Amino acid sequence: MHGEHGWDVGDIDGRRLKPALLRRLHAPLVDRYVAVSQDLQRYLVERVGIAPGRIRQIYNGVDTERFAPPLESARAALPPGFAADDAIVIGTVGRLQQVKDQATLLRAFAQVLGGAFSRTEGTVDLMPNDLVYYTYISEQGRPAVEPGPLIRHGEDLAIFFFNEINRARPQVHALLLRVMAERSVSAFNREFRFPHLLVFADRNRVEREETFEISSAARDRFMMEITIEPPADESMRRALVFDPRFHDTDRLVGALQPAMVEHRELNGVAEAIQRSVQASDALQDYALRLWRATAEPQAFGVTLPDLDVAQLMLAGASPRGMSLLLRASRVAAWLEGRSYVAPEDVRAVFVETIAHRLCYQPVHELHRHEISPRLMAAILAAVAAP
Repeated sequence: MHGEHGWDVGDIDGRRLKPALLRRLHAPLVDRYVAVSQDLQRYLVERVGIAPGRIRQIYNGVDTERFAPPLESARAALPPGFAADDAIVIGTVGRLQQVKDQATLLRAFAQVLGGAFSRTEGTVDLMPNDLVYYTYISEQGRPAVEPGPLIRHGEDLAIFFFNEINRARPQVHALLLRVMAERSVSAFNREFRFPHLLVFADRNRVEREETFEISSAARDRFMMEITIEPPADESMRRALVFDPRFHDTDRLVGALQPAMVEHRELNGVAEAIQRSVQASDALQDYALRLWRATAEPQAFGVTLPDLDVAQLMLAGASPRGMSLLLRASRVAAWLEGRSYVAPEDVRAVFVETIAHRLCYQPVHELHRHEISPRLMAAILAAVAAP
């Protein structure tokens, strides 16, 4: 017996060819299919080729006659002020999973920029071509191809979000790195260019099953690694839970003024900032000392209580990383209204720009997320600023 209970997060509409073919292969071993909706029954019949007589429907849901709370006490179970007396409260029953909603933040960013937004979900069976095109069986029973999330919007793509990148295979990382480096990809006998593209990715740092560690070379391509924690402020936490404005992310993003900054002009703005904000010789020397300290922290008197710093590092920051550190420092200075980079600008972006690029000896690599914050703080404390 096979239960078809819903779409996979990486195949949200059941159009990928591989899952359908796998179901066809094991069909001779299945006596009966159980579909939890008419949509899934159509999927089994039309795309997998299962005879309707082998399928039974058992709907997901709750028997509200058996599992209905007494009306007089239903609202008593809600927190004070949760909903007005005339409001309809709808709850869901489901498994609890880690909630990652960076996509809403990036959708809001794309809304403000005015460019197109696209995303993909990292899964263990995701292949590089899945970013470029979809293959599926059409309603006529023939193979069909459509553009994937990476090329669907063409040159207008401004934000591409890779959710849980470490669930995807290294081959997928390789394609993404090429797009980031060259801002182009080949598909359908033509070259697609992305002159305004910004790539964001997050990774699952809790679950280890079916994940692939991102290589140091791949990490080095990302300008920054930023940890997004839940707000510590009590009033913000209360608002996120009880303010209905935060319960509908589509409406929340839609309320933003679109195209506040024209995304096609950002490359020119970035170039102007890099050319106009200056770094003195003393500031450059400071940055070079920080660079050397990432590779040889012991030479600058850096110590960590429980570690031999001399045996800690395999490699320090890369030239690309230091170049991006200075680019980020110039932007920090510009945001503060200065035409020159100050040491505090470098320090403000040092951890986020450099920590993820460091390579530790294998015995310490598994603990990099505990070591890096302490090492970065010790380097900033040990290297004298001008």
